[in-house]
Amino acid sequence: MFTERELRKGLKTKSFGTKIYTFQTIDSTNSCAKAVANIGAPEGIVVISEEQTEGRGRLGRAWLANPAENLMFSLLLRPQVPPEVINLLPLYVAVATAQAIEKITGLKVECKWPNDLLINKKKVAGILIEGSIKNNIVEHVVVGLGVNVNQTKFPDDLMLKATSLQLQLNKPVDRVALFKEVLSSLETHYKHSMSTGFQSVIPFWTRRTTMLNKSILISQSGNVISGIVTGLSRDGGLVLQSNGSERTFFAGDVTVLGDTPEQLLPLSASEHSSLAIS
Repeated sequence: MFTERELRKGLKTKSFGTKIYTFQTIDSTNSCAKAVANIGAPEGIVVISEEQTEGRGRLGRAWLANPAENLMFSLLLRPQVPPEVINLLPLYVAVATAQAIEKITGLKVECKWPNDLLINKKKVAGILIEGSIKNNIVEHVVVGLGVNVNQTKFPDDLMLKATSLQLQLNKPVDRVALFKEVLSSLETHYKHSMSTGFQSVIPFWTRRTTMLNKSILISQSGNVISGIVTGLSRDGGLVLQSNGSERTFFAGDVTVLGDTPEQLLPLSASEHSSLAIS
C-alpha cells in the first residue's frame, strides 16, 4: 500500500500533494475528493488508492483496474474560472500526464479526445473531471486519473483496446516515481494555464493527437454522427466537418476511421455534455 510519506518524499511541488490521503481500498477516489472539497479542503489535496470498488470513467462507466498494479488518484483544484473553461481541463490533464509518462518511460504518448491517452493506439490512461459551479464560477474541480502501469492481463473484451506501461516496456515501472512526476507536471501546467488562460493548452494537445483531418464516428446516447476532424474550439470542443457544415461536440465516444470521406455514415441527432457538474 502507498504511504503518504513515500509519496511526498522528494516531491517537487509547492501546493499539489501537500496533503495526500492514501487507501488500500476505497469506493472511488473522486467521491472521496469531492466529499473533502465540500467541507472546505484546500486546492492540491490528493486521494490515492490501490483499489477502487466503484471506480468510474466517463458517462458513468466502471473503471476496472487490478489492485496494487496501477495508478489511481484524484486531485482537488479550485481554479475559480467561468464554467466554459471546464471543457479544457481534460486537455490540460492529458498533456501534463503524457509528458510525465514520456519522461519516466521514454514511450510516445498520444492524446485522444475527449479524455484518453494512448500508446501504440491502445488506451493506457483515462481522465474523469467532476466539478461544482456556484454563481456562474467553477467552485472546485476533482481531476480523476487512472493509468495502467504494471497490469499485464485485461478482460477479453479489452485486450485489443487497452495496454499498460509494463506491457509496452516489457518491464515494470516504479509507480511512486511516476506519481511524483505526474503530479509535478500537473502543477507546472496548471500554473501556466492559470496565468495564460487554459486555451493555451490547445496547441500542446493538438501536437499530441493523430485525429486531425481523420474521418471519425462520434456516438452519443445511441446516435452516431460522422465527420472529419478539423480541430478544437477555443473551449475544448471537437470540431467536425460533417455533411457540408461545421459542428462542435463536447461529449461522445470517438472511433477514428481514417482519411477518406467514403467511410462516413449519415448524420444523426443532437449533442449533450458528458462532464459531471453539480
